[in-house]
Amino acid sequence: MHVEHLLKDETLGLRPLWAEHALLGRQIGGVTVTDLEDPTRFVRPGEVVLSGLVWWTPEGGRDKADRFVAGLRHADAAVLLAGEETHGAVPDDLIEACARYGIPLAAVPAHVMFRAVTDTVYLQQWGELSHHHALPQIARTRLSRLVAQDAGPDAILAAAFAHLDRAVVAYVLTPAGRTVAATEGGGTLSAAEAAGLLADGTGATVPVDADAASTYERWYLYLPDPGAAPPRMLHEVAAILGRCQETWSRRRAADHRAAGELGALLAAPGTEPTSLAAALRGCGLPADGPYRVITADTGTRRVGPAEGALAEAVAHAGAGPSAVGRLPDGTAFAVVHGAVDVSEVWPLIAACEPSVPLHGGNGRPAAEPRELAGALAEARYALTSARNTAPDASILSDITSLSSLDALLTGVPSEVRTVYSRTVLGPLTDAVSPSAAPLLETLRTFLACDGSWARTAETLHLHVNTVHYRIQRVEHFTGRDLSRLADRLDLWAALLCHAESGGRAATGTRRAGSSISRAW
Repeated sequence: MHVEHLLKDETLGLRPLWAEHALLGRQIGGVTVTDLEDPTRFVRPGEVVLSGLVWWTPEGGRDKADRFVAGLRHADAAVLLAGEETHGAVPDDLIEACARYGIPLAAVPAHVMFRAVTDTVYLQQWGELSHHHALPQIARTRLSRLVAQDAGPDAILAAAFAHLDRAVVAYVLTPAGRTVAATEGGGTLSAAEAAGLLADGTGATVPVDADAASTYERWYLYLPDPGAAPPRMLHEVAAILGRCQETWSRRRAADHRAAGELGALLAAPGTEPTSLAAALRGCGLPADGPYRVITADTGTRRVGPAEGALAEAVAHAGAGPSAVGRLPDGTAFAVVHGAVDVSEVWPLIAACEPSVPLHGGNGRPAAEPRELAGALAEARYALTSARNTAPDASILSDITSLSSLDALLTGVPSEVRTVYSRTVLGPLTDAVSPSAAPLLETLRTFLACDGSWARTAETLHLHVNTVHYRIQRVEHFTGRDLSRLADRLDLWAALLCHAESGGRAATGTRRAGSSISRAW
């Protein structure tokens, strides 16, 4: 099947947006569905790439489109089919990027399911193969029966290849390397090893198409030996696994709603113990601890990504009963039974969406239900610390790691830090005044030198009398006495907040009658 044949298929209603005639004759080798901002890892040469464009936003849209299409060019994709449902239309940024990089582009109308495109490609691609290259009817019937019985992926994977005259090693993996299922002959794969196998292109990898699954939780059918089973059979097995995952996703949606009710109780003050106990039962959590509370954020309030990342992290860690949902303010959270540590798998989860910062926060273990509200407060504070510490990187912060004043202040919202530094330092934060910076530097050095006049003068290459004079000016403008420990701590915290906020407090209005430039 060529690109031109696909674009002209009237049953799909695709709308070509850009293409050169020479590119339309290219043979299609398969289909990949992705909403990764950098799709390079999972696209194979000659594939059709289907994307719902969830990764694109108007802010920085041109750069995001450029990175996405550059990834397709690097992977040698045959054509990009962009869904219109998310944004109502295909952005001009994406059309221009496809023209720059020479990637044919067509729009997929909102009413067309991606699976219809996938089925069209594979039916055309393998339609002429003999029947033994697909699943026999008896195997297909058995697999359908297993799906109807809500069988898990292990049972489906075992039954899928049972009719072959040889043992087939097959896995169902997530992008972060979690093994969802494996055939009996498959060895144990570490998470890093499994993620590497999906990324390096060895073996046979077929994406499992399940609309309800997030990028972090998506399944891939992987066979180390690409010749162990015919391609058409693998895609049929992947389609059946997709039905299995969609059933699982629907159940999980109900679990998320129950978790949301639990989160609302934990976030509200004065929750009755009986109500909390009932909410825990509704989530399948034991009445006795220990519990771990984890929060997560991907920088978007859209339902799905953060919860998916958190659910994948919890599943990776081999946790016991858990509840994953959203708090009333939209923050994703998890309550997990047992002593769970997701710090080791966090980088693997974050790598599924390398362009999306994945921030997380851990609270201390809660021994019993009445401690859960406190553990949630701790996890939310740690999450804020993670966002403020590394806004553009993925990081998981543990509340117990906030062991210094500097680290503790990272959990304070930036707006609060700005107000605090402005209130305590006053006109010293005025960046317009040329005299403010020397006084701030002197104060910072004086406190770092434990209040030693001589060491401060030596560090700043000043006469000690000049240091005395500057510190007197600092005390005048702040109303603090640097001989008092409490005032020193207040000023040191204000300096840390001023640095963390990038000096934004400096734009505050000067106090009347206390112009620092005049006093200096």
